[in-house]
Amino acid sequence: MFVCSCNAYRDSQIADAARKGARTACEAYEALGNGPNCGSCLDTATEIVEQVHANRAASHSAFSNAAD
Repeated sequence: MFVCSCNAYRDSQIADAARKGARTACEAYEALGNGPNCGSCLDTATEIVEQVHANRAASHSAFSNAAD
């Protein structure tokens, strides 16, 4: 799904940027080549980035607990 109409960024692109280290929506946009323009997409992009990092933390925690 398109998240950012101004830059034509999809949710998958934003999630991929987060998996590669972007910690905020703006960092994800910069990693994709452009910062946000109108800003109407930032709430959704932020949710995507936060979800990626929450999933990683949960996976890491589950792995750490299994190793104990």
